[in-house]
Amino acid sequence: MSKYFHFRAIPPAALRNSPAWLEKLFEDDWNAVRERIGRHREEVLDKGYLDNELLYAGTRGAEGPRTHVVLGGRPIPHPDPTLPPFLLLTAAQTGRVASYLAEAVFDDLWLDARDLLLPSYGGTDTEPEVHGVFAAAHRDLTAFYGQTAQYGDAVVKWLVT
Repeated sequence: MSKYFHFRAIPPAALRNSPAWLEKLFEDDWNAVRERIGRHREEVLDKGYLDNELLYAGTRGAEGPRTHVVLGGRPIPHPDPTLPPFLLLTAAQTGRVASYLAEAVFDDLWLDARDLLLPSYGGTDTEPEVHGVFAAAHRDLTAFYGQTAQYGDAVVKWLVT
């Protein structure tokens, strides 16, 4: 079964603190998702989303916007305890993440995480390709958070299986 970690921009006035409502946000077909991705209103990471978390949050247990890029946010439990919670970033948190990503230098992030990431992707022989995949994800996340912050929106995240 494929897992995709979705990030969805939502105007704060439209947000509902209802797990059923939040789940409906992620029920669209892939054509609708792709359309929103093209407008930077949604972003998706594949099953390697935990590696993207490592790229930003590292292993230092730091706080702040870097820890909110992927897995940060207030958890809202799913009614089915076997499913992961939704994660909610407020508009203010989203703005801080957007600022962090706009200022982050990808190659510095990569240098900090490469030795932890590369073994899972075939080692140093695959570095150019793996570097490119993570750089592309960084550009996409930067565009998504930047656009979302510009609109003053919040972000809801969920691991869709």
